Amino acid sequence: MKARDTFATGTLRQAIAAVRGAAKSGPVARELDDDEIVAVLTAEVKKRRESAEIYTGAGATDRAANETAEADFIEAYLPAALSDADLDALVAEVITSTGASSMKDMGTVMKAAQAAAAGRGRVDGKALSGKVRAALS
Repeated sequence: MKARDTFATGTLRQAIAAVRGAAKSGPVARELDDDEIVAVLTAEVKKRRESAEIYTGAGATDRAANETAEADFIEAYLPAALSDADLDALVAEVITSTGASSMKDMGTVMKAAQAAAAGRGRVDGKALSGKVRAALS
């Protein structure tokens, strides 16, 4: 901020405002724990990526580039996401521990996988769902 980097300053201010807004939402203002802050920042990254896709579709490439840069900047403050190999190992481990054998067990496997992944790093729900779906098919 002292370097007068307006891009970084603006992006950080928006991220802080999103976290403060989430803390004040609900009937009583409260302090968010680390997992909730990560969830808010992940949602902000997702919003920016979706906006970039919309801008790209509309032909506003400069705005799309700005949104993508903001998403990348915020993502640098988030824990590292699990790699594909780690995700495959996690899914295999959860499937054996739950005894799942068909697509009917997908909800149980997803719940257990998200709980197991909580301490290992960030997990994209869409990627996890795809891996579970492929493993149970």
